[in-house]
Amino acid sequence: MRAAVLEEYEEPLAIRDVERPDPDPDGVVAKVDACGVCRSDWHGWVGNWDWFDYKPPRGHILGHEPSGTVVEVGENVDTVKEGDTVAIPFNFACGHCHECRVGYENLCENHLGLGFQPGAPGAFAEEVPIPNADINAVKLPDGVDPVEVAGMGCRFMTSYRGMAHQADVSRGEYVVVQGLGGIGLSAVHIADALGGNVIGVDLMDEKLEMAEELGAIDTVNAAEEDDVVQAVRDITDGGAHVSLDALGIEETCQNAIESLRTRGRHVQIGLTTKEQRGYNSLPTDTIVMNEIQVQGSSGLPPSKYGEMFRMVENGKLDPGAVITDKIGLEGVSDELAAMTDYETIGIPVVNEFA
Repeated sequence: MRAAVLEEYEEPLAIRDVERPDPDPDGVVAKVDACGVCRSDWHGWVGNWDWFDYKPPRGHILGHEPSGTVVEVGENVDTVKEGDTVAIPFNFACGHCHECRVGYENLCENHLGLGFQPGAPGAFAEEVPIPNADINAVKLPDGVDPVEVAGMGCRFMTSYRGMAHQADVSRGEYVVVQGLGGIGLSAVHIADALGGNVIGVDLMDEKLEMAEELGAIDTVNAAEEDDVVQAVRDITDGGAHVSLDALGIEETCQNAIESLRTRGRHVQIGLTTKEQRGYNSLPTDTIVMNEIQVQGSSGLPPSKYGEMFRMVENGKLDPGAVITDKIGLEGVSDELAAMTDYETIGIPVVNEFA
């Protein structure tokens, strides 16, 4: 089968034939219908994240935002069958550890990072193996498009958990989103669907315009505004109720927290690069004196996918609205290179593999 293989960091992925996977007794193999190209793939492509064991080895297949159609089923699998179209989480869960048993499969103690870690070859390929398929292969409801599900991969699902679960956005609350890449734009759309009044912050007019199309009530161009925090405070009459840093650099993280009113809730989704190696300075006194809550968001437990799918089925969420390009395997390297300078807009999705 054809796959996009990481041979050297920051060099174009090699498109070549590799051996197709076989399912283990508890797993399945799915034909990949579509796979998003995410900034997390960029982190792997440039060789980040060795500090938490997510630096993919050379020779690894990248890609962690797939949807697929089951083509081969292990003998112990009960919940899906050949021909089922499935959503596939980017953190493969074991189903047996404490976190899995209490409904936090996204935080599985024995997880495998799809497209990043050995044992979990990614989905920039014609087929992808799914271990522990009774947990990690979630059958799609009728009417949910598999290409849109790829757009709902890592970024959309993590943003959904961040806005709906971690921040618990309520009707009428102000929500500020710092960084309008795929995560940020997904969060704008989701927070708007939950009833929030969303303000988007970015450096690019095109991303700010897309944020408004997805429901933002106002935007701030950080390249033109001398004081981003004050601009957000002016729009929100004293500060946002919820903030999200979708990028992970020190400036956006600090600005997001400083933009909150007292007892605000900050959600961190953006991860750091090799320059930061996992650490950003935080406005500690602001957090203490204003009783700010700081929470992370990483993926969505597969057991919670149903609530998100119901919002899609009923027209409250439209993941297709965040998809901006559909490309072939040969186009992945160009998308990754463009992410170095933050040039991509929305979510590009691979849907041609042959």
